[in-house]
Amino acid sequence: MLELDPVVQWLLVLIVAALYSLVGHGGASGYIGVLSIAGYSSAVVASTALTMNLLVAGVSFFAYRYAKHFNFSLLWPFAATSVPFAFIGSQIQLAERTYFLVVALVLLLAAARMFLRQREKPNDESVLLPPLRTSLSWGAAVGLLSGIVGVGGGIFLSPLLLLFGWSGPKTTAAVSAAFILLNSAVGLGGRYLDGRLEVSGILPLLAAGFLGAILGSYLGAIKAPGHLLRRALGVVLALAAIKMIQQYLATR
Repeated sequence: MLELDPVVQWLLVLIVAALYSLVGHGGASGYIGVLSIAGYSSAVVASTALTMNLLVAGVSFFAYRYAKHFNFSLLWPFAATSVPFAFIGSQIQLAERTYFLVVALVLLLAAARMFLRQREKPNDESVLLPPLRTSLSWGAAVGLLSGIVGVGGGIFLSPLLLLFGWSGPKTTAAVSAAFILLNSAVGLGGRYLDGRLEVSGILPLLAAGFLGAILGSYLGAIKAPGHLLRRALGVVLALAAIKMIQQYLATR
């Protein structure tokens, strides 16, 4: 296993946190990649990625909420059904190649739409609340898929909110950050209760994630225009899809 210099690890984590927090995401998949290459054990990788996800999404949520982009009425129906269905999804195991291929296709399609479709007013942050039944249903679907994939769900919720026109880019980032924060807290609590939480020696990486999150969320919540956030989300989704394709090709 290739071992990365600690300084390189620190810089990579900072970059991942900044990129993902720009669009209100935690960046778990990015941390998993960095830590795996660095040679950490699977227990440390899983626990650290979840902890980083919680930290970065928390900073993003605070920044976007402070900038008055958060909408609780939009969040709660999705969150109400996502948590139990994420647990159900975590019990479902697909064949590895099928799993990687399906997720990659979903992410690539969502990424493409981020670049191809725009609101008539790309910086419009108006919120159009979907019917309650629709929110609850989609929340369950996102939770189930997130549980199967093993992520916080932001990569699925964000394009959903944008593509249906339910919220603008900054409101979407705020709601997604809260969504990820909640799901990550539940997952972290579960690992703690099961005695599977292993985060010793990761304080420097947490500091890097914190600094990256401050930078990214500040730029996203206050400085960056909405259409830029939409394209940044497209890049994040595409990077996640590329990782899935690499896993698919490596699996026999």
